[in-house]
Amino acid sequence: MSGKKVTKRTLLGMKQKQEPIAMITAYDYPSARLAEEAGADILLVGDSLGMVVLGYDSTIPVTLDDILHHTKAVTRGAKKAMVIADLPFATAHLPEGEVLKSAARLMQEGLAYGVKMEGGIEIVDKVNRLTMAGIPVMGHLGLTPQSVNQLGGYVIQGKDLPAARRLLDAAQRLEEAGAFAIVLECVPEELAELVTQKVGIPVIGIGAGRHCDGQVLVYHDLLAMAGDFRPSFVKVYQDAGEVIRKGIAAYVQEVKERSFPAEKHVTHLKDELIHELYGSSEGETDQ
Repeated sequence: MSGKKVTKRTLLGMKQKQEPIAMITAYDYPSARLAEEAGADILLVGDSLGMVVLGYDSTIPVTLDDILHHTKAVTRGAKKAMVIADLPFATAHLPEGEVLKSAARLMQEGLAYGVKMEGGIEIVDKVNRLTMAGIPVMGHLGLTPQSVNQLGGYVIQGKDLPAARRLLDAAQRLEEAGAFAIVLECVPEELAELVTQKVGIPVIGIGAGRHCDGQVLVYHDLLAMAGDFRPSFVKVYQDAGEVIRKGIAAYVQEVKERSFPAEKHVTHLKDELIHELYGSSEGETDQ
């Protein structure tokens, strides 16, 4: 990431120069700070927080207030990276006025740069409405987690010709509606490459192969902090989960052994104060 604040113009320039875009989810102040310091271009306050932070089985229970709460924390931690907030389950399918109000809250109260919306041709009108109102919109095609029940589970999308054509058409329609970028999740590499070539806006892949304009991963996945969940497209870069477990286990053991706190971790009263304190305490007891 450069020294300047990342905007949609920045991302378009990166696509044109074939400079890969690095995107990662972030859900709070420390994760935003660390991700930005590490050079991430975009921070996504994803509804994946429902699973990796709030402990739900899917993203569906996540509310707008949940996303807003976490977006506020992330934007306090990020000064240069672009912060995008997810519109949660079913929000994109509400009446246009309600969609606009939801997106506006994420920008006005959460200070997000823009919003991400899951869906294809069926949400094109909503994308156009938001962009006309000055709200940057990132699309999301392929495996859309909010529709996982309708899709029949977490499975690869666009594997046959009709599905591949629908996805390509949806990407082009989203671009025409004003979307400034598209996340493409869990589609065959060849289809992702074609979509990336056919649209003029950045395409950011997750489980979509090597030829997208950028990549996105979930913070807790790449740091092995999400339990045993290991999608095949995820690479673990550091086992932070193990480091954290060892650190906490060492703390617990020392507390049990009374070796923590040690002398260097405590402060002391002056001797005369100790004498007066204990002396006054004894006097009160005698009375």
